[in-house]
Amino acid sequence: MAYRHILVAVDFSEHAERALARASELARQSGADLALIHVVEYVPLIDPSFGPVMPFDADLTEEMLGIARKRLAELGEKAGIPESRRWVEMGSPKAEIVRIANEQKVDLIVVGSHGRHGVALLLGSTATGVLHHAECDVLAVRLPD
Repeated sequence: MAYRHILVAVDFSEHAERALARASELARQSGADLALIHVVEYVPLIDPSFGPVMPFDADLTEEMLGIARKRLAELGEKAGIPESRRWVEMGSPKAEIVRIANEQKVDLIVVGSHGRHGVALLLGSTATGVLHHAECDVLAVRLPD
């Protein structure tokens, strides 16, 4: 099957470019458009003085999104991916990756996977979540631990 639109989920980890390299090769072979997504995960800040729920600081959110946009722009420029095919989203990584893939009619999602076991496997991972919820093919590129 020749893919037409490949979405690569990147987390900016040390080995994330391995997944992008694999996706780039597949895109080149099949003449597909390549797109990038990074999801800034909502992480609630907890401070005992505020009780169990402390509002998420909007300035911190914007700073995290700004940094992610800059890093994704650098990665996109390096890979020759136009700005119109780059997304920085905030929320659940698996949900946002699947949502963008559906909206953009992606036919392959490429994610990196560390092949975790035990507790990490029970808690789930982004790769596993995407695999179980995506409506298109998913390629999990094995990353070194």
